[in-house]
Amino acid sequence: MESLASQARPAAVLWLAGFLQAARLHRVVSFCASSRALFIRIAQCFLLNGLIFLGSLLTLKSVVIPTLLWILPEQCNQMGGQHLCDHKAAIAIYSFLRSGLVEIFYVFWFYPLYVFSFILSTLWYNDIAKHALEVVKSKSLDSTRALDAHNITEPEEQPEGFDRVALGIGEQVYSILLLTIFFVEVSVIGYIPYFGKAMNFLLLSLMYAYYCFEYKWNFFAVSLNKRLDLFESNWAFFAGFGAPCVLPIFFFSPLTSYGLMAILYPLFVLTAAGTQAEQVIDELKPAHEGKLQRIPVFFVAKRLTTQVLQLFPAGQKEE
Repeated sequence: MESLASQARPAAVLWLAGFLQAARLHRVVSFCASSRALFIRIAQCFLLNGLIFLGSLLTLKSVVIPTLLWILPEQCNQMGGQHLCDHKAAIAIYSFLRSGLVEIFYVFWFYPLYVFSFILSTLWYNDIAKHALEVVKSKSLDSTRALDAHNITEPEEQPEGFDRVALGIGEQVYSILLLTIFFVEVSVIGYIPYFGKAMNFLLLSLMYAYYCFEYKWNFFAVSLNKRLDLFESNWAFFAGFGAPCVLPIFFFSPLTSYGLMAILYPLFVLTAAGTQAEQVIDELKPAHEGKLQRIPVFFVAKRLTTQVLQLFPAGQKEE
């Protein structure tokens, strides 16, 4: 119990620091002012996911459904003639037609739009991160250097030529598989009674924070081992950073939360690009007592990833 209490203060301090770093959205304005290509991509994300996707949802709920309820009323006293009220089947038919028309709207518009938005937004996020990190590298925006301070900035000896390409591809495959398994793990934990939702929020926050910083780590060729060590050693900071991004999931319907997160996510990618994570964490050490204990966030995911890769002899990876 005493050990838990000693971890509460550093965890709270680092969580708040991460949250505040994510909330520094003024960096978005600085990045957009420094790169026209970046500004265009951000505008396209807002246009597609905000105006078109969320606008379609608003149109469905405020125009289409009320119109259908007027044409195909759900209550007997709203029908034009009393003779229709004498037929109970009329209300059932109206309800069936109304539900069918709404489903047609979803099948032929929302679901294709969702897939289109997801694919296109993913491509745009990569462009947004690339343009932002080019600004960071060339202009040292907000005193951010090309790499974070201390351990993460130390150059590593890396193989050259084909071996370097093979290593990079191997790390990317491992990372994708690791995060996919972790996502499944997070989803399953959400169904656990009582504390499942709280754990789901914490793990989703960690997952989205990792996604936001991964663009930066990839751009500056930070090894997978170093990024995982930094992440798990300072999990509270990254949990705080990812918290604002996942809040819509718990307050809105799935489609609405997707639209909101598709707008917010690139903004947090930009704030991550301008955040010196290790420097911020080191500066906070005097503000709390004790050292935050490392939590192996990806322990289960790494074990399962290794088991999966062992099914392919050429893809075995030593940890």
